[in-house]
Amino acid sequence: MTLHLRPVQFVDTPVGRDGEVARLAGGMLWFAAYEVIEAGERRTVPVTVLDRLLQDDRAARLHARITAPRPALTLGARTLRFDQPSVAAILNVTPDSFSDGGTHADDPAAAASAGVAMAAAGAALIDVGGESTRPGAPVVWEGDEIARVVPVVERLARSGTLVSIDTRKAGVMEAALAAGAAIVNDVAALLWDDRALDVVARAQCPVVLMHSPDPAAGGHGGSGYGNVLTDVFDWLDARIDAVVAGGVARDRIIVDPGIGFGKSLSDNLALINGLTLFHGLGCPILLGASRKRMIGALSNEAPADARLGGSLALALKGIEAGVQLLRVHDVAETVQAVRVWRGLRDQALVGR
Repeated sequence: MTLHLRPVQFVDTPVGRDGEVARLAGGMLWFAAYEVIEAGERRTVPVTVLDRLLQDDRAARLHARITAPRPALTLGARTLRFDQPSVAAILNVTPDSFSDGGTHADDPAAAASAGVAMAAAGAALIDVGGESTRPGAPVVWEGDEIARVVPVVERLARSGTLVSIDTRKAGVMEAALAAGAAIVNDVAALLWDDRALDVVARAQCPVVLMHSPDPAAGGHGGSGYGNVLTDVFDWLDARIDAVVAGGVARDRIIVDPGIGFGKSLSDNLALINGLTLFHGLGCPILLGASRKRMIGALSNEAPADARLGGSLALALKGIEAGVQLLRVHDVAETVQAVRVWRGLRDQALVGR
């Protein structure tokens, strides 16, 4: 069975601990050990005694990826940094998204205004989507999706806002990129549309690759996992290799473990508890857990618009695991939580 490394035993500060801790992905977290997962067994190896473990080529490669800084993305006049957590705001222009469907449908000016307000509240990126990907949602015709998103993307881009386009369709990607979007966010990891990989490769734009068990069929199928944590890691690892082979630079790939897509409650909890494993992919991590069904399942079936507390709990869990991007509905509240966390980290790094 393939070896995997998960950073564990995080510390408040590396000060006075030279050789005892390693820095996670060039960010604001340091860890003192790895959980080594191999052949169904788990063992803990302290950073102080890594030499023997790193004689294994795969372990050495994973360690290098886990500790390497994630280069910032320069996208026109904007820079998206990955050395600290940032917020990506969800802006759906659909009539039927699971949480905010219809809020901004059929009014591009109002939708763009909402996006600008999210950026003013601290979002580093506005993620615009024109098709719901909730379970059972109908597929939207490409022309309709373009008509929904392009007027919004154009307005946001003109305002200087950094925009990503949340779509599975190559035609929508092309239209949104031409309108000023800078990043493609594809829940199907460029597998739903045969032209999608070529579009991204030609544009040389950054892309978010999300895991789902059956991307070509909508992402909500699947027959279960042997070990959800390592299965999702291995799928994303293989998908990154395929996308790189297709012409996309590895340093322009962001990964998303796909919380809620073809996964049970226990699967989602295991993924969130094990998020640090995904740093071994060597790419920034996006966590999209905002208002997800798992929060309702753990809180007396709270409806989607009453899941702020759970969303913040998952966001904080994510940044404590080194996640670089949080995709959220509740921007101001999440940005405030991130800023307080950042203040605590700053004090821990300088105070004794």
